[in-house]
Amino acid sequence: MQSRRRWQSFRVGISLRQFEQMKDRLGVKSARAILPPITRRLPVATNKIILGVDPSLRGTGFGVIQCGRSQPIAIAHGTISCPRDWERSRCLAKISQTLRDVLREYQPTVCVVEGLFFVQNLKTAIIMGEARGAALAAVGGAGLDIFEIATRKVKQAIVGHGGAQKIAVAKMVQRMLNLAELPAPDAADALALALAHARENLRYNLTPPKKI
Repeated sequence: MQSRRRWQSFRVGISLRQFEQMKDRLGVKSARAILPPITRRLPVATNKIILGVDPSLRGTGFGVIQCGRSQPIAIAHGTISCPRDWERSRCLAKISQTLRDVLREYQPTVCVVEGLFFVQNLKTAIIMGEARGAALAAVGGAGLDIFEIATRKVKQAIVGHGGAQKIAVAKMVQRMLNLAELPAPDAADALALALAHARENLRYNLTPPKKI
C-alpha cells in the first residue's frame, strides 16, 4: 500500500498534502459536502389524457381519464354495443367509427389496450382479433402511441392480485375515480387499463410498458 505522502497527481504536479493545504487557504469544502443530496423524483403525468380500450366484437369498452396532480378524473366511459344479429363487418365499422368520435371529442394523448391472451377456440380468437384490429386501426390512424398491458397485470395494479373478479375491478375503479355509479363491466375494464397505465408511468420500472 502506498503512503499518502508519496501520492502525486501527474496532471497537477503537486502532492496530496499540498493540495489539501491549498484547499484550506481557498476555503473550499470537500466535494462530498458541496454536492447536493440526490433526490429521487417521480414523474408527474399532469393533464395527460389516457384512453383505455377493451376490445370485443359485441361490447368494446372504452374509458377516458385525465391525470392531474392529485388523482385521476374520469372524463368519459361507455360500451360500444352491437346486437347479436349484426354482421361482423357492421360491428367492426361501428367500433372504428365510435372510437374515432371519442378521439375527436376528448383528444387523448395516449391509448392503452388489453394485452393478447390465449384462447382454445380458433373462431373466438379470430373474432377477438378482428375487434382488436378495428380498434387499433382507429386509434393508430389518429397518430396516438398505443401500449398494451396484460390482464393479470391490470388486476394486480388495481385490485392487488392478478386473479381478481370483474366485479372487484369495477368496484375499485369506481372508488379510485370517485364515480357515482358502478361502471358497466366492459367500460370498467377499459378504465382499469387507463388507470394501470397511469400508475406505470408514476414509478420507476426496469421493464417499460410494451408499445405496439
